[in-house]
Amino acid sequence: MITKKIERYFQGKFLLLIPLLLINLNLSSQGVQFGLYAEPLVSWFSSDTELTVNDGARPGFSFGLALDAYFAPNYAFSTGINITNASGRLNYNDTLQIKFKNSETDLYPGQNIVYKIQYLCVPLGIKLKTNQIGYMTFFANTGMKPKIVIGGKGNIPALDIENESLTEELRFFNLGYHIGAGMEYSLGGKTAIVIGLDYEDNFLDITKDREGQPGDKIRHHIIRFRLGLNF
Repeated sequence: MITKKIERYFQGKFLLLIPLLLINLNLSSQGVQFGLYAEPLVSWFSSDTELTVNDGARPGFSFGLALDAYFAPNYAFSTGINITNASGRLNYNDTLQIKFKNSETDLYPGQNIVYKIQYLCVPLGIKLKTNQIGYMTFFANTGMKPKIVIGGKGNIPALDIENESLTEELRFFNLGYHIGAGMEYSLGGKTAIVIGLDYEDNFLDITKDREGQPGDKIRHHIIRFRLGLNF
């Protein structure tokens, strides 16, 4: 009940974050650092019931823009915007009806389904940074990751179904937390190469529990490997 209230609240507020972010982009350059990055990633699902079982991790990819607004020499409010392509594989221990955009099909026990999800995300967090040591600076960050689903496809190999639209099975909004660390290698001034590692977990169920489906809670877990450039 509580998670549903959180979901309804943040779903209504999420799109307001984007104009606020754009306003931030017009701030004075003093104390503000921008970055571009790409993130190969690995993602998988977890479930709170034995009727739904994680069936393996899958690779994915994310890219985006980062913005760090420093309120002290070593502390910054961290935000940005990114598009994440992540997926996972589930196996159900009971017959399940899956609803695609233009059709429905039955998924039988032992037949797995691959969910491929595209998120639009505006992370909100705090970044802690060391003083520069030689050419290197080390950092850690943590915060929240509100996100909306902007695309979803599914594969059922046993039924020769591939890349069918699966947005009917996915919730529009999710909310997660992330924690990460990394290093920046200075190229002079504010320009630096960034390497980092980040773990993300979602609080809310990513799938809809339609009639005839188990009342499970499926969470998406993501490990990201960041390569970027600050300027």
